[in-house]
Amino acid sequence: MALDTETLNLLLDAVRRFVTDRLVPAEDALAHSGEIPDDIVAEMRDLGLFGLSIAPEYGGLGLTMEEEVRVVFELGQTSPAFRSLAGTNIGIGSQSIVLAGTDEQRSHYLPKLASGELIGSFALTEPDAGSDAISLRTTAVRDGDYYILNGTKRFITNAPIAGLFSVMARTAPERKASSISCFLVDAGTPGVTLGKPDKKMGQAGALTCDVIFDNCRVPASTLLGGEEGNGFRTAMRVLDKGRLHISALCVGIAERLIRDAVQYATQRKQFGQPISEFQLIQAMIADSQAELYAARCMVLDAARKRDRGENTTLEAACCKLYVTEMVGRVADRAVQIHGGAGYISEYAVERFYRDVRLFRIFEGTSQIQQLVIARETIKAYS
Repeated sequence: MALDTETLNLLLDAVRRFVTDRLVPAEDALAHSGEIPDDIVAEMRDLGLFGLSIAPEYGGLGLTMEEEVRVVFELGQTSPAFRSLAGTNIGIGSQSIVLAGTDEQRSHYLPKLASGELIGSFALTEPDAGSDAISLRTTAVRDGDYYILNGTKRFITNAPIAGLFSVMARTAPERKASSISCFLVDAGTPGVTLGKPDKKMGQAGALTCDVIFDNCRVPASTLLGGEEGNGFRTAMRVLDKGRLHISALCVGIAERLIRDAVQYATQRKQFGQPISEFQLIQAMIADSQAELYAARCMVLDAARKRDRGENTTLEAACCKLYVTEMVGRVADRAVQIHGGAGYISEYAVERFYRDVRLFRIFEGTSQIQQLVIARETIKAYS
């Protein structure tokens, strides 16, 4: 159920102040340490940021998709690592349970995910199965009242700190969606080991690593929904929602980048005047603002359609393709407006330039979005 306007505005104001007063001042330290301070994590929990999309009956805020993207617009105005910590609980780390879990699985895990007591992680990608997710090789073999999992997952967000893994594994050999199931595996289960944290181009503090399952024996009760064969379809539904969430994040980052670029351009002087008075600088600002406006409208429109119960596979893919490419262009222009200063780590645009490159890759590359858009468009007009 949607929040009333006053309550939503209070939430947005609280998140906006938190971003401005607490997160932005902590960005530089995070970039160097790769760690989010415990007191900030505690404040994120108090604000309810880990449970935005989880129903109130399980301790979450139960936001609609439109309300969620509006909150994420605000979270995007700072380092994406802060959002990433809560992002898996909001999206891919919890939504498989929301969509397909048993009552017992929901009651056991969702309150802990909503409070941030437990960090969820979505283990789908593998060394040889990224965009071609249906070819994953991790296996789950039934053994009485247990399953035995074997395989390696790669680039798994929040894996180094996760308490729960939603693991996609093959329960049948055929190359089809019904061959893949999902298992809810607690961290620390014998047979689960973690690789070293990945050293990435950007997004310091957003932790990823390999997750290895070596004869990992889990009870049959860990099978999502108590049913084999629903893993792949659930994963695709989860990713539809996640693509809107990531698109909203990129809208927020683009707004931050434009604001930083304009502030710099009005202060930096060349030829005796602020560079903001030069038409070629104004052209870059104008292009960025126009693209940001288009992106924001796209995301809000798709979110409203999802809230109405419409299928938004096409719209989510359109958003993910356009908005993640858009924020890359905005980041490039922001660096260009800063000139040499934009290449120096003292300025946030240098960090954001590296950070935003990831958004065109994860949760479905731009090329995969193109395929989805083409497929859904051909289906609609055939």
